[in-house]
Amino acid sequence: MTRRLPWLDGRPHPRDVLREAPFAGALQRYAEQLGHSVEAVREEAEPVLDEMLASHRERVAGAWNTFGRWMLRAHDVVVDEEHLVELRRLDRSHSLAFAFSHRSYLDGFVLPLALAARRFSPTYTIGGANLDLPVIGKLASQTGMIFIRRSTKDSALYRVVLRAYVAYLARHGANLAWSIEGGRTRTGKLRPPTHGLLNYLADAVDQHDETDVLIVPAAIVYDQLHEVSRMTREAKGATKTPEDLGWLVSMARLQGRRLGRAYLSFGTPIPLRERLAQLRNEGIGEAHLVERLALDASHQINRATPVTVTAFVCLALLGSDRALTFDQVLLTLSPLADYVESRAWPVAGSATLTDESSIRRALHELVDSGVLDCYDAGPESVWQVADEQHLVAAFYRNTIIHVLVGRAIGEIALLEAADTLHPPGAPQDPAKATKLAVRAARRQALALRDLLKFEFFFPRRDDFLAELREELATLTEPGEEPEQTTARAAEAIDEAPLLLSHLVLRPFIDAYHVLADRLVAADGADIHENDHDELLADSMRLGEQWLRQRQIASAESVSLELLRNALKLAEFRGLMRLSDQRPSPATTDADHDDSDDSGDPRGSDHEPEPLSTNHDDTAARRRDLAERRAAFLAELTLVNERLTHIAQVAQRRYLTVTTPRAADAAE
Repeated sequence: MTRRLPWLDGRPHPRDVLREAPFAGALQRYAEQLGHSVEAVREEAEPVLDEMLASHRERVAGAWNTFGRWMLRAHDVVVDEEHLVELRRLDRSHSLAFAFSHRSYLDGFVLPLALAARRFSPTYTIGGANLDLPVIGKLASQTGMIFIRRSTKDSALYRVVLRAYVAYLARHGANLAWSIEGGRTRTGKLRPPTHGLLNYLADAVDQHDETDVLIVPAAIVYDQLHEVSRMTREAKGATKTPEDLGWLVSMARLQGRRLGRAYLSFGTPIPLRERLAQLRNEGIGEAHLVERLALDASHQINRATPVTVTAFVCLALLGSDRALTFDQVLLTLSPLADYVESRAWPVAGSATLTDESSIRRALHELVDSGVLDCYDAGPESVWQVADEQHLVAAFYRNTIIHVLVGRAIGEIALLEAADTLHPPGAPQDPAKATKLAVRAARRQALALRDLLKFEFFFPRRDDFLAELREELATLTEPGEEPEQTTARAAEAIDEAPLLLSHLVLRPFIDAYHVLADRLVAADGADIHENDHDELLADSMRLGEQWLRQRQIASAESVSLELLRNALKLAEFRGLMRLSDQRPSPATTDADHDDSDDSGDPRGSDHEPEPLSTNHDDTAARRRDLAERRAAFLAELTLVNERLTHIAQVAQRRYLTVTTPRAADAAE
């Protein structure tokens, strides 16, 4: 591919750009569809392109990079240099499309500055028009920043121009960068990917044989962030602060206080043309190609996201119902560190997760920022999550939650197997009992995958079950097969050196439980879209009540972000209105190897058709809706009971272990 990077010295007039390929062909087709003249359409498109047109000016870029480094002064940026060396080589012959995770406004500085410092070809970064601030926006557009509208549904011409602009940049070999999530995560974990920019890049590759694009998954994670407290207030229902110059000044001032490190790492590049061909050969329909590409990139971002010591410490303290001494924190983290090492997950800054100085530093930094509370007037200092800071601590913990969710599901699946093995009247034949237990564990794991489909990125069904076997292998004795572990499931849980499910899954299950209770309270009545805000508000109120009654474990479950995902799941299952019934998980056969889950938006290529019904009697259909809502609540109640059981096992073990310091004192 010949690289002819556009507009490195100045910004051309939009009118001139619109006459070049691929704009000319796109506007011609659009004009023909509307029956308008090309000149009239081009005149209408000129101000549209003018909104987004960006350039690279060396002098402005130098000043902007200085401003960016100043905005990042709260963090030391640690970059994945090994991968950047290879990307620098690929940069000579490919258009690199960096799809990055988005946890902070600072992301827009971290990636471009790292690339510029290593002399990559100029990158065009795509951001929301809400950040196109007076003066600042004009300067940013001269450093490759492309500002686009947050919603383009109302303007077909805008989409035509943006699609052509992306294709134009890709044809010229320009590098691109954008948040694959479409906006900042409010929970710390990766949000569902948006497909728009990937769609445009796929079209650009399909329509031009010489366009060569590599999708580069990029993970950006921080020890801490000043803006997290604002985001968590929004998760509790506060109004979002609008982005204006006053907001920018406030954010810039906050960066004066140090908050540790920022980490930039990369996943394996995805050759766009080759991957599209591969998916088509697998029989994936055109409508789902970009969906699969987006999932590929999201999985790679999660895999590249390193485990931070801060996230580890927050995980330990969020899972405790009491303050912990330093030795107790170490005791909690040691098996977690062994698990991360056994699964070969990357660790931020190549740190040792059990290094006492690193853990102590993370504790002190979290105390300094107000996330943790430290009581040091007694014989030993103790730490706990500070009041009103559970959502902040959860944000940091959630940066690594994808590492742990598979193991957590495996534990619940083992409990299901144990119940299958030891009910009254269970079959005595060991081989038959083991087979039933294995089937029960698989069924439970797939049910949890379906239940949490709007929270996590799960692989397709067969890959998920293969990963489940790997997770069960971490619970086995040396030389033991996962099936053998399942056959002695209760013992495996009791003997496991690490139990995670109550730490990882309970916040989500508790939030879903709250919303399910409100659905059951509605009996069989329809809940329309204009009723959703009231349903969420009612759920928030019930969540606050249950928190005070200790019916839910943590304040992090009282979050609009989690409740909205519970609402999505309820809608997907047809639990909101009579008119949109869908099959429940019970109507699918989880034991057929050739079946897939029922419409998993993050792990399947199809959605089920609305469930047909022969109910002519509206009253009967309403009773059916009420029963299905009750079944949803019962499903969550059962999972909660299993989480409680595992929490109790973990707590008993924890209380019987003597810490090293206590042992020394006893002597």
